[in-house]
Amino acid sequence: MRESRSPLKRAALSVALSLALAPFAAAQAQQAPTDSSAPASDTRHAQDKATDSHIKDLSGVVVTASALQDTAETLSKPVEVLTGERLDESRAATLGETVATLPGVQSSNFGPGVGRPIIRGMDGPRVAVLDGGLSSQDVSTVSQDHAPTIEPFLADQIEVLKGPSTLLYGSGAIGGAVNMVDGRIPEYAIDNGFSGRAETRFYAGDQGGNTTMARVDGGSDGFALHADAVYRHAPDYDTPDGRQLNSYIDTRSGAVGGSLLGDWGFVGLSAARFKDEYGNPGEPGDTAAGERGVYLKLRQDRYEAKGALRDLWGDGNGLRFSFAHTGYDHTEFEGDAPGTIFSKNANEGRIEASFGSAQGWQGALGLQGSASTFAAVGEESFVPETSTRAYGLFGVARHTWDGFQLDLGARVDKVKSSPVGADSRNFTPVSLSLAGGWKLNEQWRITANLDHAERAPVEEELFSDGPHIATLAYEVGDANLGKEAANQFEVGLQYQADWVDAKVSAYYNRFNDFIYLAETGNSWYWDEEDEFLPIRQWSQGDARFRGLEGEAMFHLAQTDRGDWDLRVFGDTVRATFKDGGNVPRIAPSRFGAQLRWEHAGWRASLGATRTNRQDKVAQDETPTAGFTLVDAHASRHFDAGNLSWEVFADASNLTNQAARLHTSFLKDAVMLPGRSVGFGVRVFF
Repeated sequence: MRESRSPLKRAALSVALSLALAPFAAAQAQQAPTDSSAPASDTRHAQDKATDSHIKDLSGVVVTASALQDTAETLSKPVEVLTGERLDESRAATLGETVATLPGVQSSNFGPGVGRPIIRGMDGPRVAVLDGGLSSQDVSTVSQDHAPTIEPFLADQIEVLKGPSTLLYGSGAIGGAVNMVDGRIPEYAIDNGFSGRAETRFYAGDQGGNTTMARVDGGSDGFALHADAVYRHAPDYDTPDGRQLNSYIDTRSGAVGGSLLGDWGFVGLSAARFKDEYGNPGEPGDTAAGERGVYLKLRQDRYEAKGALRDLWGDGNGLRFSFAHTGYDHTEFEGDAPGTIFSKNANEGRIEASFGSAQGWQGALGLQGSASTFAAVGEESFVPETSTRAYGLFGVARHTWDGFQLDLGARVDKVKSSPVGADSRNFTPVSLSLAGGWKLNEQWRITANLDHAERAPVEEELFSDGPHIATLAYEVGDANLGKEAANQFEVGLQYQADWVDAKVSAYYNRFNDFIYLAETGNSWYWDEEDEFLPIRQWSQGDARFRGLEGEAMFHLAQTDRGDWDLRVFGDTVRATFKDGGNVPRIAPSRFGAQLRWEHAGWRASLGATRTNRQDKVAQDETPTAGFTLVDAHASRHFDAGNLSWEVFADASNLTNQAARLHTSFLKDAVMLPGRSVGFGVRVFF
């Protein structure tokens, strides 16, 4: 049951951490001069502004979700990385909302408690959500009202792999992957033996509540320890049309971890818990009659082991391994009565061996395996208890000749889904990849990718049979569904100079046997609510996805009174069935711009994003009006010895636009928040 807290208690809890850190901050400030280096935990601090291109260049950031531990600039595949100040300015209550500022990436929406990434029009079981390279193992793909168990406020960086990523992460990444890097298992010694960060922020205007987080890391050259925690409370928010009932969120998350370290590598363990409670604004209840709406309470416990043995057979070559055990359950309450209980227990592991040298071929071979059991008990148990076993073998190789880079890859999986009371299904997805990059000169680079990826159907697509209240439909699976196959070609162009960093890409993705929910024209009587629900059948048909996306950062000026940058971006995707008609709930096209200024520790920005009207809709799907959201940010950053502080304010939807997301099943009932502001403080030590 949702806890009752007074505003005073919530505020006291949020600032307690900052007050507790104040004496430590003062002591640290006295121990070191203000011109000393900033703490390692402060990833946005630029020591040499003379060589800084205003906004930190992310091309050298290591993408941990790549088998060869590449930097962003060496990858031929399309990838985006959120880190540093840009990540801080994007952090939100959900993973989807956090990454939705990136071109080609938007968010699903089932109220503010649920937001899963949508990559190039694809979501659900086609987009893998990863925590440190392993699946989050929640049930967010089973239903649109289920939240991913990822806490963006704890991320060191978030990596988005756009396009087929099945090569490394298997069948569930046919549309892409989002990987959160949180450092819960340290891989290297902690700089100066101790570091961390903490933040508290409050919300006002049409949104209320607060979020507080803290993280500490410590140790020596031989070991490192980690601890983190997050608390979030957000009551029902307001919209331009009034209060959005039953839109509250209460989240608690925390973890401890540790590693043994050495020149040989590392080996470590971590334990984490994620607890969340949030309302379903699509079923708000009747407050006048004292009837509480539908809400969900979830809990996930996760235990991980990771390690690496470095330089076993040459410089940069070695073994990496990881394993995770996850126990998940959530209960959907109807009023104060428990309704359906969803549970999942999963084990997953992978091992990778890298080989080769920078002067010749480089490569990696890997094995991945997982075993999970999913069950739903109660009124909405439309999917039977199902056990899934998956095993995959993959390999990647690369060679570089002067300005040309060639990447090859292949993977084969074995997937078995076994429902209680029905026959099992076996699948053998195969993935192949060919990619190249041509560095024409110091400014221009061209990339091209050709991918074949296959996906095995998931539990709800194969075996569902019952009313799915979240989507207000009766869903029927098809146990005879075959593999879904995607063949994608993509070409990209990148330009980098002192005055601009720009990239644009175009892609064409041909799906064979695309799996989707089709209208049958029949209905099912729901006696509890005395209404008829449409019957929808999981079906297959060929589909085509084509799109264009781009982003450019113009470094307008670098003066004694500040540096000025202009970021512009845009994306569009068109998805149709080969036999005619549109694929449902495809994200509309967008374009936006943001003007940024930075000087002597001050940062400020003002931006606007236009989301266009989506009228290319499927059968029985209604168009969604476009909207423009105007946002602003301001902060003051300063250093005090081995501490850094940042006071900030964020404003969203400044023009108080009525905004609805076309990708949401609740778009007609749920509107985005109106004009809001957030303000807070961050400390790095």
